[in-house]
Amino acid sequence: MNNWINFIGYIGSFLSAITFFPQVYKSWKAKSVGDLSIWMILIVISSTIVWLIYGFNIPQGGPVIAANIVVLSLALVLFYFKLTFPKK
Repeated sequence: MNNWINFIGYIGSFLSAITFFPQVYKSWKAKSVGDLSIWMILIVISSTIVWLIYGFNIPQGGPVIAANIVVLSLALVLFYFKLTFPKK
C-alpha cells in the first residue's frame, strides 16, 4: 500500500513540476518575460524552498522533494530571464 501511495505522490509531483515547462519554453523562445510578475516568481522560489525543507524532514518525502527541486529550478530560470531579458 505504501508503494502505491508513493507512486501517486510521484505522479502528482511530476504533474506539478511540469506546470512551469511551457512558461519557461515560451519565455526562452520569445526572449521576454515582461508579463510575468517578479513577485510571483519570488513567491514561487520562496514556497519551494519551504516545501524542500519540509520534504527533507518528513519520512517518505521523496515526492515533495522531487517536485520542488524541479519547480525551484524552473522558477530560478524564469528569475534569471526576468533579470536578463531586455524590457520590451
